[in-house]
Amino acid sequence: MASILAVDDSQAIRSLMQVVLEGEGHTVFVKENGREALDFARNHTVDLVITDLNMPEMGGMSLVSHLRRLDNYKTLPILVITTETADYKKQKARTVGATGWIAKPVDKSRLLNAVAKTIK
Repeated sequence: MASILAVDDSQAIRSLMQVVLEGEGHTVFVKENGREALDFARNHTVDLVITDLNMPEMGGMSLVSHLRRLDNYKTLPILVITTETADYKKQKARTVGATGWIAKPVDKSRLLNAVAKTIK
């Protein structure tokens, strides 16, 4: 199973990701914003990052960009989870290094499907 860093400012989304993913045997580290996630990533490596786009202190775009500068995160899969649906946002996320996109509202099957496709 995989170790996953899940980042979202919504407690409900963090809880959903943790319960669903741990229920499938993954190890999940939850963080409330990009700054907390980046601090964690500087000292820990995971198999997958799932991050929200719109968060206080440091948003998802900045987080993805900063993670890609860390040696252990240069090629690591990073999924963006957000309510944003505009194509230019998706393109910008890819440009800064996001691997894929999960649209909110997210449910158990959509989350598990995205993770399974990403970490194979």
